[in-house]
Amino acid sequence: MIDSRNWFAEVPETRQRRFLASQRKGVCMEVNGRTLVNFASNDYLGLSTHSDVCMAAQKACSVMVGSGASRLVSGDDPMLHRLEKKLARWKGYEACLITGSGMLANLGLMQALADRHTHLFTDKLNHASLVDGARLSGAKTHRYAHLDTAQLAQQLEQHVAEKRIIVSDGVFSMDGDCANVSLLLQLAEKYDALLIIDDAHGIGTVGESGAGLTSMHKVFGHTRLIEVGTFGKAFGSYGAFILGTNELIEGLRQRQRTMIYSTALPLAMIAAAETALTLVQQGEVLSRLHHNIAYFKAGTSALGFMVSETAIQPLIVGSDTEALTMSATLAKYGFFVAAIRPPTVPENTARLRFTLSASHSMEQIDKVIDCLGNIV
Repeated sequence: MIDSRNWFAEVPETRQRRFLASQRKGVCMEVNGRTLVNFASNDYLGLSTHSDVCMAAQKACSVMVGSGASRLVSGDDPMLHRLEKKLARWKGYEACLITGSGMLANLGLMQALADRHTHLFTDKLNHASLVDGARLSGAKTHRYAHLDTAQLAQQLEQHVAEKRIIVSDGVFSMDGDCANVSLLLQLAEKYDALLIIDDAHGIGTVGESGAGLTSMHKVFGHTRLIEVGTFGKAFGSYGAFILGTNELIEGLRQRQRTMIYSTALPLAMIAAAETALTLVQQGEVLSRLHHNIAYFKAGTSALGFMVSETAIQPLIVGSDTEALTMSATLAKYGFFVAAIRPPTVPENTARLRFTLSASHSMEQIDKVIDCLGNIV
């Protein structure tokens, strides 16, 4: 007899995911009464606990909590429009659309742009939001090996269609490596395609100004380019945004179902993100992050970490069991580092995914490096 108790197939112990009830305290977290230094958060600039960001959210909450409706009904506060203009100006695009989480942004974006007549060309290690968005769009999808632009060019040569879109992460969340966005844009121009770059992990962290990969490669604002970013990582808030031409953004206002049929973001999140943008532009927290990344890389250079110039520093372990054991050992020494296992990453590439924050102290980084030297 089928009921909810046996609906899902049994998952091996080493693959089971559990919610970890924890209370964050700055760059640390309290788990089961123990305080651990958090080396697993995407709060790259430490802005989720920054006093100015928290104060902005508190001030907005003193007026209201929920937005009350979708943006197209009555939840479209002027603060949303103000932040959209600031983001577009900072990133060098004509227009911006603020929507829900990065997952919702990508699901809705892919469905709005693609249909069964569209061909999508996607990196095999793209984020799940892009993978699922491609599936839900009904488009014909061609996956190329990770960062293999030669294979991508072959696919574009082979699959001719009126509507074609290249889709890639900017900074890849599990490997910490980066797409060559300027080369991808060259291929988009050569083969008459659009290019979607989800730079959720790069915006706010990459480049001298923190404006992400498209700024570093000086391709921002191109009419073939659509860029996605989030507030939930470097900005320390919640929500997402899409950047592109005026015509593209207006089209999404009419067709992006995950925005049209979702309640608008609470103003507290918008106020927090707007304040975070100011702090990113001032540069102090960004400089601290870049210093910490360089310091950590220098200290772990002999320990076998994957090559990454970003805040994401992965250590491939291999087996699920070994990754879990190493994560537990680090916790005993006072550090929280999540063990990332399949299906999040490919088989036999279970890893410890270290992430650096501007809030980490030199003492904390030194201690975790010393600990790693004893267990790697």
